[in-house]
Formats: sequence, structure tokens, C-alpha cells
Amino acid sequence: MSTPILLLNCGSSSIKYQVIDVDTEAVVASGIIQRIGEESGSLDHKLDGETVHVDRGFPNHSRALNYLVRVFSAHGPELDTIRAVGHRTVHGGERFRSTVVIDDEVLEGLRELSPLAPLHNPPGIAGIEAAREALPDVPHVAIFDTAFFATLPREAYTYAIDTETARAHGIRKYGFHGTSHSYVSKKVAEILGRDYAELNQIVCHLGNGASISAIRGGVAVDTSMGLTPLAGLVMGTRSGDVDPGLHAFLGRELGLDLAGVDNLLNKKSGMLGLSGVTDFRDLLELIHDGDEAAELALDVYCHRLLSYIGSYLAVLGRVDVLTFTAGVGENNPVVRAKVVNRLAALGFVLDEQANQARSKDPRVISTPDSPVTVMVVPTNEELAMAREAKAAIS
Repeated sequence: MSTPILLLNCGSSSIKYQVIDVDTEAVVASGIIQRIGEESGSLDHKLDGETVHVDRGFPNHSRALNYLVRVFSAHGPELDTIRAVGHRTVHGGERFRSTVVIDDEVLEGLRELSPLAPLHNPPGIAGIEAAREALPDVPHVAIFDTAFFATLPREAYTYAIDTETARAHGIRKYGFHGTSHSYVSKKVAEILGRDYAELNQIVCHLGNGASISAIRGGVAVDTSMGLTPLAGLVMGTRSGDVDPGLHAFLGRELGLDLAGVDNLLNKKSGMLGLSGVTDFRDLLELIHDGDEAAELALDVYCHRLLSYIGSYLAVLGRVDVLTFTAGVGENNPVVRAKVVNRLAALGFVLDEQANQARSKDPRVISTPDSPVTVMVVPTNEELAMAREAKAAIS
């Protein structure tokens, strides 16, 4: 049996895509369209180990997706085999708590939610509209980054601000990277041969964007990102948690308007603001060369992560598994060691040799006698999305 699903991740100036056969879990094709809206753009389409590269301008998402249809027709896979199109959708607010098949009513709901994610939802909507126009004969499905965290208890998602203001404008913690946290936590249970509903887990999704979750018996009970993806851990260019009074301070002292503060905290902060780099390989090279700013950046990064792990230990009461995933989590043994070794007194015992081993496979990096199992599990958000899409159309 074959169930190919086309998955689209539309950013403001790019479209990443994959075709995954859900039944075999094989990636049939993948690619990216870049610099949409600029004079010079590009498309890279990968199929059967070969890459088709095209340099041309794409004035908007609609034209980009129409051209992608032509590329599929010329090079494969055949679009008439596609069973559904899955769209990564960043913010579902309180309205969309699970994957939904897209219709005009859903699209209108997404437009109403755009103020909650002004950098992410509008390009996603543009991609959905363009894809529905280019591929009108298959169902389109929205998979929400926020859906996995719809289970958060009220005490975890409620902000201590005026209740009427919060209710009127949907101001609360939503959480993001939910597809990754869901996939990884389920994969942990599968690898360990344990019942998902019996495990208490902490999952650290550490990429350019970073978040951490507390999952009790398969149910998310807390997470670090909030109303927006800016909250929580230190990230590549995002500050994560800061004193809320910083916004007013920057306005008074630097004359920044709200857009300027937003730009500073989202695009010029985090590891970039602290060290000048976002790639942890570059960061470790700077540290090796004696760069004190880079060393401090790593310490700040790990301190923030430790603080969240500690708080989630308290929230959960018992932790069975701590898992690292995404680019930094999967590939950086230095970060893992700095964090886990600081947790030794709490029952986390790192196997140094296992931690240093290079592998793309899921693996345990704690010692056999460690009270808490520590793992590295590569995330696969696209496969998780494909499964969600198949379930929605079924």
C-alpha cells in the first residue's frame, strides 16, 4: 500500500516541502523554494538521489507553487498519486486544538488568529491559498505547532494579567514545536518498549528555535514557549525569557518603538547577540580560541536550560526520561554534558563515551544504572505531520 502526502512549510520568503509515503515512511521527494518575492529566486528539487536546480524569480507564493507543480510534472513524483497536502501551521490559538481538514471557514479562522503570530501565520495562509489553487482536487490539512500543548492545565497556561484583557484577546501560553515534542516523546516510549501513558518525560528541542516540554503520561503539562515562540530558552537569534519591563526600558532609554524592540529580541539576540554566531560549531571554535563572550554565551544557554529542567522536575514530581532532539540537541555533546552532569545529584548519570559517539540513530546516553534515562532522539516533524494528515483524511 502507498499513501504519499505532500507536506508544505511556508515561510515569508520560502517554501520547504517533502513528499512522504506514510505507509513505508520513505521520503519520495523533497526540496525548497527560496527568496520568494525577490527578483532572483531558486528552487532545488530532490528525487531519487538527484537534484534539479532552477534559478528564477518567484513574485509570490502562488507563482512559486504553480511552478512547483510544473517541476513535479516534469521530474516526478506524479501529483495524481498525492493523497493529501499537509500544511505546517504555526498558531492554532484556542480554536484549533487538533489537525483539521482545511475549508474556507478554517482559513477565515486562521486569518483571525494572525495577530497572535504575525510573522508566521500570514505566509502560512498565503501558502495554503496558493496550494489549494494549484492542487484543488486533493484534501488540504492544517497541522498546528500549538496543538500538542492544548492539554496544558489552566495554571500552566494562564498569565497573571487582567483577566478580561486576556480573555478578549486570547492572551495565554500556547507553546510551539508541538509536532516535534509529540513525535519524540512517542518515539522514546517505542524505543524503550514502555507504555507511553506511564512515562514522565522532559523533551528538549534544541535548534535555532528551542523549547522544552514536561509530559506526564503522554499528556503535555508545561512548555517553555508562550503566547509567541519568543519565550523560554535562549535560541539562535531570540532572547527567550527577559524581564517584561525591558520593553519599556528600551523604549525610554534607546527610543525604540515596539517594532524595534520586537526586532531586537527576535532577530538580534540569543546566541547571536551574546557571541556574534548562531552555529554551535562556530561557537565552540571561538571558545577553543579563548573567546570569553562565546564561553559566557554557552554558560547562559545551559543555565537557562538547567533552570527549566529543574522546574519541570518539580512540576512532574518524577522523571523517567530526559531527551535531547533537534540540531543542537542531536549533534552537540558539549551542551548535553554540561547540562546532564550538573543534574547528577538528581539522578541523571551520563555515559560519557555514549554521549561523545557520533550517530544519527536514537540512542541512550546515560549509564545502565542511571535512575533517569537520558536519550538522544532525532526528530522527524515531517513524518509526524504526514501521519496527522493521513489520520485527518481517514
